[in-house]
Amino acid sequence: MGKLLSALLIALIVGAVGTSMVMAKETVRVSGSTTVLPLAEGGAEAFNGEQSDYQVVVTGGGTGVGIKNAAEGNSEIGMASREVTADEKSQFGDNFQENAVGYDGIVIAVSKQIYDAGVTSLSKDQVKKIYTGEINNWKDLGGPDKLILVIAREQGSGTRDTFNEDIMGNKKAETPGVNTVAGSNAETRTALIGSDKAIGYLGFSYAEDGAVGAITLDGVKPTAETIKDGSYELARKLYFYTFGDARPGAQAFIDFMVGAKGQKVAEEYGFVQL
Repeated sequence: MGKLLSALLIALIVGAVGTSMVMAKETVRVSGSTTVLPLAEGGAEAFNGEQSDYQVVVTGGGTGVGIKNAAEGNSEIGMASREVTADEKSQFGDNFQENAVGYDGIVIAVSKQIYDAGVTSLSKDQVKKIYTGEINNWKDLGGPDKLILVIAREQGSGTRDTFNEDIMGNKKAETPGVNTVAGSNAETRTALIGSDKAIGYLGFSYAEDGAVGAITLDGVKPTAETIKDGSYELARKLYFYTFGDARPGAQAFIDFMVGAKGQKVAEEYGFVQL
């Protein structure tokens, strides 16, 4: 009986110690860009599996949300598909610490039916005219006689800001040709797949599997090589931002992501390594 009680006591102690170890694991909150989201989720899975000090938890929301969360202390890391703006620095303070974690390209994509009908290449000027409403039928671009369903991203999206700056000429440009606003890259992709006449823009990793038609822009096809060497114009770096010095857990995750293992994750998830 005494041995049984001793064994039970030891089991309770071991269980309590194990529970306390789990409870002691520091949570690292990461939020923001839906472009960076798959990279951060893949990295978090690998990082969480190889160490026991920190638990990385990743959520989306868009670049603007990630930057705001980092500045206000609601996340240790803000994911961004663009640099912090002057307006954001004015609002929150110029204490952001920037960490590039990979490259991405913004792909101009159309519904597969439009791509298969022959619209596989566009110029920046043609894309701009679609988004201003000057071109509203695919027949004017060598495609079928169908009105164009134009998809854009929501305010605060880093993907939207980059598209507007590079295609429209201004981050705050008006796009009166837009019919639908998507809240994420995934929503844009879903809308493109669900239509037979749509155009939209989304992160490179969301357009690699052939479910949507990735457009050649000004004669350059979006590939890992053209994105990294800059010959594809809609290329950008992806960032992890902290506000002030990173906490130990956040720094450990950043170090992992810019290291060999994290960069391998980037490649596996369709991004371009640093």
